[in-house]
Amino acid sequence: MALRAVLPQGALVSSNALLAVKDLAAGYGATQILHGIDLSVGETEIVAVLGSNGAGKSTLNRTISGVLRARRGSIRFADVAIERERAAAIVALGLVHVPEGRRIFPNMTVRENLQLGAYRRGKPNRVANLERVFGIFPRLKERHAQRAGTLSGGEQQMLAIGRGLMAEPKLLILDEPSLGLSPLLVEELFGLIQRVNHEGIALLLVEQNVVQSLDVAQRAYVLENGQFVLHGQAADIRNDPNLTRAYLGL
Repeated sequence: MALRAVLPQGALVSSNALLAVKDLAAGYGATQILHGIDLSVGETEIVAVLGSNGAGKSTLNRTISGVLRARRGSIRFADVAIERERAAAIVALGLVHVPEGRRIFPNMTVRENLQLGAYRRGKPNRVANLERVFGIFPRLKERHAQRAGTLSGGEQQMLAIGRGLMAEPKLLILDEPSLGLSPLLVEELFGLIQRVNHEGIALLLVEQNVVQSLDVAQRAYVLENGQFVLHGQAADIRNDPNLTRAYLGL
């Protein structure tokens, strides 16, 4: 089956998007990983980027968040060009990346980990934001004085997301949040992701978990070998049997 998009090519990037990525190329050394990526995320929208290991998902996240410098193309966030900005400046604008692997500080308490999330942004509202995070993740409130390294995998992922929320993000990039979690915890986590979105925060959900991601996202992109081979409304991608068999392995 030939590759085809669910929506016209022009739908890849919205003119009034909170995040707009156009013709993005990036890589490491002599190896180019991303080839002409176009992507957009609207305000308060959940957009999923789906792909297998090695497809280029983490490279995309790192480039958008300023950890890796783009080789070509533009990245605009809140109508500001950020493709040449440092990661700290991008966080200050309200684009926050929760990386794969949680990367919490295991010997610090849950509360201390969360407070560190407000180091670059959100410090004046740290107390109110902490209560907001505890409202979304009640389990973190129960364990606020516990060392983070003693939490379960699911609780550590909640902590990583909560730490990102402490920076008052306009857009939160979640890199493989369900990785390594049991099916029951995955279901709970995706429910909490929806709750974060209901707080008015846009989400770029970068995942291998196809079914759950398409259930919560409004739109989705499928990444393969550093290029988007599908894009469209999440329901269209989920419900088309030919597309799911050909590109998602379902």
